[in-house]
Amino acid sequence: MGFNDPPASLLVRATNWLGDAVMTTPALAAVREGFPDARIVLLARPLVAELFRHHPDVDEVMVYERPGRHEGVLGRLRLAGEVRRRRFDGALLLQNAFDAALIAFLGRIPERAGYPTDGRRILLTVPVPLTPAILERHEVEYYLCLLDGLGIPRPVPAVLKLTVAEEEREAMAMRLASLGIEQGATIVTINPGATYGSAKRWYPDRFAAVAEALSAEWSARVVVVGSSAEAPLAGEIEAATRIPLVNLAGKTTVRELMALLSLSSFLVTNDSGPMHIGAALGVPLVAIFGPTDWRRTSPWSSLAKVVRVEIDCSPCRRRVCDRGHECMLGVTPGMVVDAARQLLPGGPGKGA
Repeated sequence: MGFNDPPASLLVRATNWLGDAVMTTPALAAVREGFPDARIVLLARPLVAELFRHHPDVDEVMVYERPGRHEGVLGRLRLAGEVRRRRFDGALLLQNAFDAALIAFLGRIPERAGYPTDGRRILLTVPVPLTPAILERHEVEYYLCLLDGLGIPRPVPAVLKLTVAEEEREAMAMRLASLGIEQGATIVTINPGATYGSAKRWYPDRFAAVAEALSAEWSARVVVVGSSAEAPLAGEIEAATRIPLVNLAGKTTVRELMALLSLSSFLVTNDSGPMHIGAALGVPLVAIFGPTDWRRTSPWSSLAKVVRVEIDCSPCRRRVCDRGHECMLGVTPGMVVDAARQLLPGGPGKGA
């Protein structure tokens, strides 16, 4: 099973969430290696499109402007027309929705490969069977198994890959310097948010306690990040700490967040998009897990530790908890600080 001929031009439909998109990067590397002469174009929603700017395995990013000019039936027809004019030879649908297959079908792409999810089997020319065993594997493996079904060899090793341009790092370093964090400082970044729902979020006062402990132990500066919607969480952390910290929640683009993480010495985070971005950039990190399945979405990195407690209802995968949030209440600041110490004995720059 696979494409009948190596495609000269290939449209890859990206996933919609930042974390999921990061976990597709080993599969993208395999596609690049498998079709070295093809022009690979990634079709992605705006935030994910930003993630893949400067990415070596993608020749171009087409932005699926939704919300925006591609919203609704007319918008999808407009996008399909744009795809059709590009005359792609094949489409690889990493995103599971019916919509992804419909755009490729209406765009008259002759070969359309993907998992037959969301009732889209009829729109695929190359459906790859999705087995229960695949559904139990880590998300990185989930996308690599799709390529297995297409006969595209896996990359060895399968590693996450994101790229930050040097000018982006320099601009962020200058911005941090203007906020009192000098170049070369040990930076502990705190990410208290999580897009999927409140059940994934640990508590601001506990993040504050970890920030204070690591700041003192590692002589580190602390930066808090998050989206505009998560700015109140960051504000609670700022109010709860007795140390000066820099609050950039709601004040960074995706690219600026990537640049900040690339300069960070350590990351403390919930299960979230920034967690996966940090893992891809090689940032040592501690990830706090509660309702989500650590076996499927844990950071794909040897420089990461997952902190969680074993309770009978976890992972429930629910957005909002109705049982008192036991899985998150059970995670203490001491557990997170201990995990950080185990990961980096002696602190950042000292290694194991």
